[in-house]
Amino acid sequence: MLPFYQAKKLPIFFYGSVKFSNLKGEVSIENPVSRGMIGFGQAYELASRSSRTAELVLKGRIIFRGYVQFGKDYFVFVGENAVLDLGNMSSLASKGKIICANKIMLKDYARLGSECQIIDTDFHQMINLNTGEKYEKTKPIVIGEFNYIGRRTSIMKGTSTAEHCTIASNTLCNKDYTHLGTNVLIGGIPAKLLKENISRDWEGEMERMERHLISKYIF
Repeated sequence: MLPFYQAKKLPIFFYGSVKFSNLKGEVSIENPVSRGMIGFGQAYELASRSSRTAELVLKGRIIFRGYVQFGKDYFVFVGENAVLDLGNMSSLASKGKIICANKIMLKDYARLGSECQIIDTDFHQMINLNTGEKYEKTKPIVIGEFNYIGRRTSIMKGTSTAEHCTIASNTLCNKDYTHLGTNVLIGGIPAKLLKENISRDWEGEMERMERHLISKYIF
């Protein structure tokens, strides 16, 4: 699925059991290629055991723009004509779910905690019974740079966030939050602004991520 000059460097590792339900789509790496830079089922969390439920359905296109990590027991679905665009050091932790029917973009260092789901479609057409208007079934999702999304959060169609946004655990996001600006904490069902002038200590953690998630695969 990759041009030979990239494929020969073995940039994509699959760890443990995974079901390839469909691989008719496309994969591209828009970055200098290194061995093992993209890990599906990668062991970078506290939990060490897998339920062996990982599944990949690729009918559309996945773009990798650098190092990307998927935790254990992921489900990734990219539908026909859909685009999943993953920035450098973006991630989906264990038991996470991505369902992409339109377009989902995780920018650099957009990192989702365990059991999160990011879904850009309602699956079924909804209508207004008074007017007959049909609501949009899908809308793109854009998660900004240096975002941290807490565990069990649901990111639904039409969600957009600015850079340095933190999302609390068990939150539901379903609209554009970029007007809230940068360095904010949002949370709730649905999400609302909880705190300003707050951010994950990315500078303090980047060296650790470099050591554990990148350097060990450069050989």
